[in-house]
Amino acid sequence: MSMGTGSLARLLLAGSAVVGLTAATTSAAHAQQPTQQAAVLEEIIVTATKRAENLQEVPVSVGTVAPDKLEAVMSAGVDLLALSGSVPSLYAESTFARTFPRFYIRGLGNSDFDLNSTQPVGVVLDEVVQENPLLRGFPLFDIARVEVLRGPQGTLFGRNTPAGTISFISNKPSEKTEAYFNASYGKYNTLETEGAVGGAVIDGVLSARLSLLYERRDDFVDNTFTGEDDALGGYNEAAARLQFLYDKGGPLTALFNVHARDLDGTARIFRANIIQRGSNDLVPGFRRNQVFQNGQNDLDVSSRGGSLRVEYDLGSVLLTSITGYETVEVYTRGDIDGGVSGTGPGFIPFDSETADEIPDHAQWTQEVRLTSQGSGPFRWQAGVFYFNEDVDARGYSYGNPTDPRGISHFIDSNQESTSWAVFGQANYDITDQLTLTGGLRYNDDEKDYTVSRTVRPGAFVPASGPVGTRTGAASVSGDRITWDVSLTYKATDDINLFGRVASGYRAPSISGRVLFPANLTGGASLNSDISTASAEKIMSYEAGVKSDLWGNKARLNLTGFYSDIKDQQFVAVGGATNVTRLLNADKGIAYGFEAELELLPVDNLLLTGGLSYNYTEIDDPNLPVAPCGGGCTVTDPLFSATSTNVRIDGNPFPNAPKWLFTATARYSIPLGTGEAYIFTDWNYRSKVNFFLYESREFQSDSKIEGGLKIGYLSEGERFGFAVFGRNITNAKELEGAIDFNNLTGIVTEAPFYGVEVTAKF
Repeated sequence: MSMGTGSLARLLLAGSAVVGLTAATTSAAHAQQPTQQAAVLEEIIVTATKRAENLQEVPVSVGTVAPDKLEAVMSAGVDLLALSGSVPSLYAESTFARTFPRFYIRGLGNSDFDLNSTQPVGVVLDEVVQENPLLRGFPLFDIARVEVLRGPQGTLFGRNTPAGTISFISNKPSEKTEAYFNASYGKYNTLETEGAVGGAVIDGVLSARLSLLYERRDDFVDNTFTGEDDALGGYNEAAARLQFLYDKGGPLTALFNVHARDLDGTARIFRANIIQRGSNDLVPGFRRNQVFQNGQNDLDVSSRGGSLRVEYDLGSVLLTSITGYETVEVYTRGDIDGGVSGTGPGFIPFDSETADEIPDHAQWTQEVRLTSQGSGPFRWQAGVFYFNEDVDARGYSYGNPTDPRGISHFIDSNQESTSWAVFGQANYDITDQLTLTGGLRYNDDEKDYTVSRTVRPGAFVPASGPVGTRTGAASVSGDRITWDVSLTYKATDDINLFGRVASGYRAPSISGRVLFPANLTGGASLNSDISTASAEKIMSYEAGVKSDLWGNKARLNLTGFYSDIKDQQFVAVGGATNVTRLLNADKGIAYGFEAELELLPVDNLLLTGGLSYNYTEIDDPNLPVAPCGGGCTVTDPLFSATSTNVRIDGNPFPNAPKWLFTATARYSIPLGTGEAYIFTDWNYRSKVNFFLYESREFQSDSKIEGGLKIGYLSEGERFGFAVFGRNITNAKELEGAIDFNNLTGIVTEAPFYGVEVTAKF
């Protein structure tokens, strides 16, 4: 039985009332407390190899988001896109809103907006893979840490991780009674509350932790076409997580996790002709809090899930079983043309409004692995993995000239994906200083896809276009062995060198999305309209140094990498014919570096910085792509003298900034028994090309955004108060676009200011 947003919201508010009297800030896990800042940097423990290890000793390029920074970037009621640029080589974007984040690592990602699309960046929440892109927007709250694993992670994390993996780890139950509460209020009547309470249920046997989130924002965007003030932009979101930990101190432990989310709000707002033709400048007079539209806008997301992790200590070996289940229901509708046909703003040849829906979805995962225990020179782990997903998806297109709000045609599809794998990894200490690591995984994948499209009489289709229902089907399958080999050399007690060679794999993909069926000239089959992409393969080479310096007052990590991608999967989105098709490029290359620094230069001052360079290039002289519609200025050459398609050979990957830079500073001043502090964070990214082809309009300029937080924390952080701001420099740049029939764009979020109170016990 589904729990509505209202029911879940009442649960969250009731829970918040219970814990709010004795609650705490999510920054309770500061990397350095005020007294510790005068000492040394704390050790960072990660689970990048599915073992708890010191970050500095793991032969993988791993970035983590510190608690102070995570709290700051998420403080304005934002979604997961706020993680973009939080660590080197990580970028994120979306044409949806508060759901469907598309992540890119080292320039490798996927701009496909289809509801069954695959991404080359794996997302894992509490050790359960979140495969469907709509599952990936689950909000962050009561989080212990975020780990970003860069480069192929195929051995331990499986298929669809050739670019890397993002792992979100929530705080776990313990016998210690504890709670925290955060509340913030800001612009647009934005309210965000979160809290958690946990402790022993049965001493020495069972403990529990309940985590709650509720956030809302008023509509604040005026629709100047309808004359309605505050028509769009708001949302209500509620989420909860309940965990039980069984641990009697014996060989068996079990962790049960159940979670839920309900979101009701505004979908992404598209604005017509906001880009000046011949450049990527915003048109004069552009205002972020106004639109001119005649379409509807809606976003509803409901997801539920649970997992059971069971461990049994067999002495020299640890047996682990992780069973996961996830389901999501989604409906989203938006005005794609971003304006009103025949009225404006600018030239809009016809109205285009679409909706997407997942009415039924289920994902099951099961992993069983054995892990050696002990301190000997040889360590290993091995396991099996099973994945099954069944997803029904529907797409609706509106715009019948005689019934502007009626459905012109709709697409109904089903995809079932099954995957299984066996894997193993071993570490051997050749000497006290040199360790060899090797891993191997066999992957087997299969997808079955069926689709039907119904077109109404009189709908907006060419005069020769078909009317009625067409059906189609496709299946893809494949198997692949992925592997990795690395060497770690402990040069000194404080400096580790590593080198790694790894292969990655993205499973074959299927897409049946074509919004306007202009190419259906007869017959009852849609098979010619279904596009598939064969498996993507990557070979990655990287080397780096991880160092603790200056008496553990500084930490500097450097990594250089080169990636060779074969049969790289891309999606050609939109264009003049508004056709979305999968394709494989013969080859892609990517290379660059990452640098990360933590520094305690003086007492009570913590500085962090991260810098990455990612060069990407499509290498396929025989790959044509349809360019944009709406009169944009394409700079790529025509594929041939008789073709309207263009050549994309040599272009960068879509949404792949060459440069990303991030920096934070936190300075505290003792004040009574507590502290006053100031925290600031800054992100820079270089320009981004939105699509496979290049044009003057559909690319962003470089962007720098900053945040500032000034506050007070009492002794032990039992109480806190702060004022904060996001995008304090009022950066206003393009973040994305739709290239169908006009120069429709998406812009950065407006500046946001608010206040926050925190408590804990």
